[in-house]
Amino acid sequence: MILRGPGLLLLCVFTSTAVFGRDLDHDEALELARSGQIQPLDKLLQQALGTYPGATLLEAELELEHGRYRYEVELLTASGTVRELELDAQSGQLLKDEEDD
Repeated sequence: MILRGPGLLLLCVFTSTAVFGRDLDHDEALELARSGQIQPLDKLLQQALGTYPGATLLEAELELEHGRYRYEVELLTASGTVRELELDAQSGQLLKDEEDD
């Protein structure tokens, strides 16, 4: 069977979503937190901000990647540096903390 046109396009979209992950919207994040599948962002954000006193939240996203939920958070530190943190949304474990380019 050879896929052409819309069938091929749909296959590419589903394949890329499975491999690269996807961002979840606000409603999906709230439902996951309410059901206990992930920890609420505000709880994990307090943990992240505790690492960098005086920091300001720039951006936060919930992503599903390789079957795992994770928060990607960008903070502006008091010294003016932008930090990118990744937190496991289920366990709260810090997965990555690096200076953003």
